[in-house]
Amino acid sequence: MHPMQIAIIVSAYIGTAAILGIIGRRRTMGGWGYFFGSLVLTPVIGLLLLLASGRRATDS
Repeated sequence: MHPMQIAIIVSAYIGTAAILGIIGRRRTMGGWGYFFGSLVLTPVIGLLLLLASGRRATDS
């Protein structure tokens, strides 16, 4: 595999994890939780976790 292809795949992987972290900011695990969860468990599992979780309870 060419080094440029590897760089594109790694960038897409990290970018997808970052997008899931941004979407998950107001969810139970928080943005960083979904970001690191997606990095460790793959973005597909991170998406499933995001869809299965509920919104964070507000303090108001």
